[in-house]
Order: sequence, then structure tokens, then C-alpha cells
Amino acid sequence: MECFRIDESGYTGFDLLNVEQRFQGASAIAIEDSEAAKLIQTHFPNLQASELKYRALSRRPANHPRLLGLLRDLHANHKCVTYICDKRYLLTLMLVDYGIEPFYYERGLDLYADGRNYAMGSLLYTIGPTFFGSSEFDELLVAFQQAVKDKSQLSRIRLTSAVRNLAWEELPEVLGPLAECSPECWAAIATPGVNTDAALIVLQSLISRMEVMADGPYRVEHDQSKNLLTYHPLVQRFIEHDVEIEFRPTEIAAMRFPLKLTQVTQIDSKTSPAVQVADVMIGAAIEAANNMTGLRVGGLNPEEVMALYSGNQIIHMVPSVDFEEQKRFRKGTQSSEMIDYFAENFSDHDASGKVG
Repeated sequence: MECFRIDESGYTGFDLLNVEQRFQGASAIAIEDSEAAKLIQTHFPNLQASELKYRALSRRPANHPRLLGLLRDLHANHKCVTYICDKRYLLTLMLVDYGIEPFYYERGLDLYADGRNYAMGSLLYTIGPTFFGSSEFDELLVAFQQAVKDKSQLSRIRLTSAVRNLAWEELPEVLGPLAECSPECWAAIATPGVNTDAALIVLQSLISRMEVMADGPYRVEHDQSKNLLTYHPLVQRFIEHDVEIEFRPTEIAAMRFPLKLTQVTQIDSKTSPAVQVADVMIGAAIEAANNMTGLRVGGLNPEEVMALYSGNQIIHMVPSVDFEEQKRFRKGTQSSEMIDYFAENFSDHDASGKVG
């Protein structure tokens, strides 16, 4: 049976504003341990460490050609996908999902039907700091994140105050529901299980792509990271869900149950060269994102890294102000139906998939 190995990076739990780790993501690759071990030996014949770790290797410029060579072989010869998201943007999308969308839904307007939720999120992310003031916009995001975590009246007051301290009247169609204390929006924020943890979104995205790549039934092995351990039971629930149904949330993504995925296993990455090369894949992607956005310097040339991807080998969640393209990409898709179905069937862990 085909096996995909997964590793992740950038997990900070509910805190999507962690300044040290702006990006979060994961990589999946269909490769056997024996083949991965051969590739590691080919590109790093003198490796002394007990485990291949991207972060340690990328610090030395002498390793850069070897890392690029390994990545080139992985992308050229194996089924693989990498998902990466800007967590600050993801939090802004969640603000739209829980703090704005319910207001419109109650009035018969589906923001997901043509990507207007993404347009709102991208608009806020792009102009918010300049339009409202950097510190004021930061306080809005902090207050929203805390409100989702605490679900208390005190956090509700803080969130409302943060919105009202902005010039929200300049964008009333976006921030009006929060500024005017929409009961529908607070009910969504206060719903048990709703959180700002991005791990499930990452896993859902990987699974949707693995389902397309797999020729038949397949299994997944993942490292024993806090992120993947947290959602291991939920992935198992996805596997066990035997209702026949399919959703198409975007132009290129689909999710059909029952899944081809039949088994998920936790392993120690030290014993799995295949998981170690997945670590190299996601490590390179996170580093490239940091370099391209000017947050850090050093490591592999990000343009050389990005040139290695082909087809649908990378999925990224980043803001886009090309609103017409977003509308075309999502028009006629089933995001709303998928949200309702996931909320009904996987709500214990907030598997609604709202921003996926």
C-alpha cells in the first residue's frame, strides 16, 4: 500500500501572531524509507548527525547545493505536496469567518459563494495597518484571537472596543457587524470548539491533495510533533467517516468521503529517513517564505527553491488583491455546503474548514 510521510513546521497552537514564526505548513511525500535513505546518502555522504534536519543543515552555505539537489530529486521523482500559510493572514480570514460572515449569512448572503470572504480578508490584511494604524490594527487581531480563546464577556468587551477604536465607519460593510455587536457573530466566536489553531486547516489541505495523488488506498505516517499528535484522532475520524459525499471548495480542490486514506500512524522521525526528507521539504518552504517577505535572511536562495515546484506541488494561503481572480477561482464551488457538513459531522474539534 502506498504511504505518504508527513512533517510540519511553524506550529504555535492558537497563537497565530507569534512574531518568531510567521508561517506554518506541512509537507507530504510518497517515498519509502529505503529510497529516502539512498537519497540522503547520495547528497550527504558524510552526514554525522543521527537525523537529517533542515534547519541545522541550511545554516552552512556548503550544504546549500546538496540541499537543493536533494529537493530537486524529491520534487522531480516523487508524489509530493507542500502547504504553507501566512498565519497573520489566516487569523484575518478567521476574523471574517467568525466576526463578519455570520451577520451576512443570517441575511441571506453567502460570502463563500464567490470568494468574498477572501476578498475581505485580503483587503483587511493589506490596508489595515496603514488605513487604521499599525498598533490599532494589531490590537484588533490580538483582541479577536483572545476572544476566540477565552469566549468571555471581558474578551468580548475588549474586541468591541478594539473595533470601535478604529475608523471602522470607513469600511462599515466589513467591520460594522463587530462594531455594532452583532449577536450572530459573537455566537460564532463563542461556539465551543471554535479556535484559531491552524493545524487542522493544514492537514485538510494536505489530505485533499493526497487524495488526488494516490492511485488507490494509502496510509500516512507522521512525526510525533505536538501539532500532528493533537489532530491524530481527528484524522482517524476522517478515515472512519463512511458516508459517500463529495465537495469542491475551490476550482482545483475536492474532498470526497469515504477517503482513500485508510491508516494514520505516529512514528519517531529518527527511525524514518522518509519523514526526514519531508522535514527538508517543509523547512525549505518556510525558510523561502521568510526570505521572500524580508522577515529573515540566509539559507537557500528562495527563487531557486520556488523553481523546484511544478504543477500542484505547493499550496499557499497568502493574501491576494486580485479580487476578480478570487471570484473566478471560487465561483460556483461548494465552500458553504462543505462548512455546514463538517460542522455537523466533525464539530467536536471545529473541523468546519472555514478558511481552508
